[in-house]
Amino acid sequence: MSGPLTGLRVVEMQGLGPAPLAGQFLADLGAEVTLITRKSAPADKTDINNRGKRSVALNLKSAEGVAAAMGLIARADVLIEGFRPGVMERMGLGPDDCAARNPRLVFARMTGWGQDGPLAQTAGHDINYLGLTGFLHALGPEDGVPAPPLNIGADYGGGTMFLLFGILAALFERGQSGKGQVVDAAMVDGASAMMALVHSFIARGAWSEQREANLLDGGAPFYRTYECADGKFLAVGPLEPQFFAELVRLAGLPESYLPSQMKQAEWPDRRAAYAELFKQKTRDEWAAIFEGSDACATPVLTWSEAPGHPHMAARGTFTEVEGVPQAAPAPRFSRSKPARPAAPRPAGADTEAVLRELGYDDDAIGQMKDAGVLT
Repeated sequence: MSGPLTGLRVVEMQGLGPAPLAGQFLADLGAEVTLITRKSAPADKTDINNRGKRSVALNLKSAEGVAAAMGLIARADVLIEGFRPGVMERMGLGPDDCAARNPRLVFARMTGWGQDGPLAQTAGHDINYLGLTGFLHALGPEDGVPAPPLNIGADYGGGTMFLLFGILAALFERGQSGKGQVVDAAMVDGASAMMALVHSFIARGAWSEQREANLLDGGAPFYRTYECADGKFLAVGPLEPQFFAELVRLAGLPESYLPSQMKQAEWPDRRAAYAELFKQKTRDEWAAIFEGSDACATPVLTWSEAPGHPHMAARGTFTEVEGVPQAAPAPRFSRSKPARPAAPRPAGADTEAVLRELGYDDDAIGQMKDAGVLT
């Protein structure tokens, strides 16, 4: 293991979405992440969220399985779980149970709605969490329905990133107090917090609730995407006057646009004019015109095109692990450089090795197999 988190021990309960991504990021940066999974299974090289993790398969409906899980948790720095509130408590692995064995543990809980509130026990997904925050209403065309931003906004932005933020903050505080604590990371909280700039605009009366009527939602002609002659797209976003002037110069737009850039009354007609202009050349022809400039105009690439772009390739933003294309670890560090990611292990592949680390001998492991504790 290498990276800035080398020496950090993390136990992750098997789940979906933001919690596994958080575990992946910690493993990418050198943490020892042990995944407790429900059942052994062959390796899946495409399960990128589980790269670099050890995998232990335990039957947590058995007392012996819970005891083994607690053995892992008792020596961990961080526990990550993404169940509905109360599930860990019913298994005997709740915050109080774990703190009794490991008072330094950071118990990191990832949910959509949070640990309390009227919706805490209900199901939901990214689109639902964004819907309740005001975030989703702002996305999409003015004459259409709100468009979900994949599952980036709540799951990964408001979820994974705030879970990690909470974990690292709690670890820092533990360095002063010597005590662990519970991190309640709710996607509705994180997604709302990310919108601080929009909340500022709203407070100033500078944001309309109408879609495509604002500076950053496609309303501004100089901050939206345009179709090109080949049916591909160009992303245009020169917000600052000096960058906008560069766009005007290189694209051949009228210089009269310069002083009226921020006049919203002009925006609908300008959008139509930009659309007509950018339809005259292919995406890559426009990309060549803007290459290396401050016009803030770049090609909209597909998933398959992105790794081959000269900038992305030069930075090594993407990599391959056993033939599976994926993003490389991020961010970068000057000294504590993370190792190249390891492919996902088969589910349960490390069960026996981890149990031996916890002090179980061959006879005990054999008995656990016979009793169905090791799945």
